[in-house]
Amino acid sequence: MRLSFPLTIIGFFIFCALLADFLAPYPYALQNRTAPFHPPTRIHVFKEGSITFPYVHPYRLKDPLFKVYEEDRHAYCKLRLFSRTPYGFKFLSVEEPCRLYLLGTDKLGRDIFSRLLYGARVSLLVGFVGISITFLLGSLIGGLSGYFGGRVDAVLMRLVEVLLAIPTFYLMLSLRSVFPLTMESFQVFLMVVFILSFIGWAGLARVVRGMVLSIREKEFVQSAKTYGAGTLRILRVHILPNTYYYLIVSATLSFPGYILAEASLSFLGLGIQEPYPSWGNMLSDARNVNLVMAHPWILAPGIAIFLLVIAFNLLGDELLKGERHEG
Repeated sequence: MRLSFPLTIIGFFIFCALLADFLAPYPYALQNRTAPFHPPTRIHVFKEGSITFPYVHPYRLKDPLFKVYEEDRHAYCKLRLFSRTPYGFKFLSVEEPCRLYLLGTDKLGRDIFSRLLYGARVSLLVGFVGISITFLLGSLIGGLSGYFGGRVDAVLMRLVEVLLAIPTFYLMLSLRSVFPLTMESFQVFLMVVFILSFIGWAGLARVVRGMVLSIREKEFVQSAKTYGAGTLRILRVHILPNTYYYLIVSATLSFPGYILAEASLSFLGLGIQEPYPSWGNMLSDARNVNLVMAHPWILAPGIAIFLLVIAFNLLGDELLKGERHEG
């Protein structure tokens, strides 16, 4: 039961990311320059004192300076489910002249809810790909170091210590500065994954190396050597599988770090570039306290990051408790 809460949150975000094209009312780059910092659209279910099918009113800009909007009560539009729109087949939509901004809009009039769903793809994919590459490198290098020992162990562990001695955030900025700022979004995505993977494997390799040093002396490993099993086979079949539980627990605890690292780079303008959304670059406007006070809905990506990070931490803690209980 304790695992159900974090798994539900993680599953919800994965579901939304996979079905972003269907769930998002608008394309992520669609601008409405007449509605900057539009507040979240109110959905009404009562009309003249009785319950009716949900509907919304169109909004008009009352104060262009302070971005104050008001509902036009003389017109209304019913919500449509599973309908075809100019932007494709959508789960939820409204007809003109109404607009459906569930979480409001940003400074360019782009729907934050739609961009949040598309941005979930970037943040989750960076985490999953980064974790996969990091744990492949960390388990392989740590396994080879612990299995062979001697000079191989000394060389690999000195490399690990050098990487661990460099401050992570400044190393990320240094690696990012090597690449031009005019890169395309997909290239930037690959670059961010490369940076995070390059930084993340060192700590894992050190832990795996310590585990392999202990496991390689077990009787089943010595028996495999006696029967002539090769080094890679011994590592793949007999040694590394005994570290899988730790790797899974460590992955769930490390995943939030990749999400926060991508968000930090994008927040500083060094990660995923506009117009493609990521939760980090969507928070760039939140650096202005006055904007946050006037338009608090621009913090929606920060809330999503918070929930996902908490969910992965809770999942990792529960798996770690299970490992200790079994041990």
